[in-house]
Amino acid sequence: MRIELVRRPLQSKLFSALSPFIAFALMVIAGAIIFAALGKNPVDGLYAYFIDPLTEVWSLHELAIKAAPLILIAVGLSVCFLSSNWNIGAEGQFTMGAIAGSVIPLYFPDFQNASVLPLMLIFGAVGGALYAGIPAILKARFNTNEILTSLMLVYVAQLILDWLVRGPWRDPAAMSFPQAPPFHSWAIVPELFPMSGRANWGIVFAIVAAIGIWFMMSRTLKGFEIKVIGQSPRAGRFGGFSTTRTIIFAFLVSGALAGLAGITEVAGAIGRLQPSISPGYGFAAIIVAFLGRLNPLGIIAAGFVLALSYLGGEAAQIAIGVTDKTVRAFQGMLLFFVLACDTLIHYRVRLVRPAPATAPSAPALETAHGHG
Repeated sequence: MRIELVRRPLQSKLFSALSPFIAFALMVIAGAIIFAALGKNPVDGLYAYFIDPLTEVWSLHELAIKAAPLILIAVGLSVCFLSSNWNIGAEGQFTMGAIAGSVIPLYFPDFQNASVLPLMLIFGAVGGALYAGIPAILKARFNTNEILTSLMLVYVAQLILDWLVRGPWRDPAAMSFPQAPPFHSWAIVPELFPMSGRANWGIVFAIVAAIGIWFMMSRTLKGFEIKVIGQSPRAGRFGGFSTTRTIIFAFLVSGALAGLAGITEVAGAIGRLQPSISPGYGFAAIIVAFLGRLNPLGIIAAGFVLALSYLGGEAAQIAIGVTDKTVRAFQGMLLFFVLACDTLIHYRVRLVRPAPATAPSAPALETAHGHG
């Protein structure tokens, strides 16, 4: 007995639209079971996770801070995924964007005017794009597996950052702490409403980027080209589209947005380079991209949902004493249920019995005996 997935001839539009909500509901149910298994009150746990972070103005600001990089990275990943290029290294591109954007305030500390921050953002986007260009070129020219190359480059970027903040970029005034000098005021992303919280212009950058990518994907020839190449490279070639150019373009856009997220995070919420600048935004953004159905506008909502899991995880650690591993469990379950729901909407499960072994024919038996 084996299990097969058979594509449904007609997919339900209703269930396709409801799939992210069904996945979220299943995650909540599974989360309640986990809390009960840990000996915690499920109601208290779910309240701390999903309700408590929304009850204070300052926590809404924190929600925006955490949602901004998730949305920026996921929107870029959606371009890659729609073109059938599996960029798993956004975490590394995020890190390299933060490093590249930090060059200006660290090497030119006396250069302080209104042009500093825009230049930092440009440097960050270019740094992320160039780093994403490595797996792009390797795939386009040598057909190298982009999943492996982009993922391995994550660790290279993290080691480069660690070396910089412990070595040449280390702040002499930080005593024994491995961190770069703090950015000056011109190199800091301004806050939106400083009287009520820390939310900065990063969330605005994220929403504008999502709208821009949505317009490109739905209203321009380039977006049509990306979708066609992603669904059928052969049809794309017949249409005169270049698979090589599409691979490189998708990776560059994805890397640029991840790099922009990196420098925005460092110049906003953190204010300096340090060994750890991300709680895993580059990997969590993969969940955001699929939860938003690879639609940039849906990714905006999905980004806030996953940001809520980060914020709720911190609240749950304080309120009911769970570990930070629970946060990753929730995020992993969400991705699992999203993929499971989509799979069952587009395919049906079929059990196939193995064909019975047929008895050998009489002539075959006679031949076998004759040779014996």
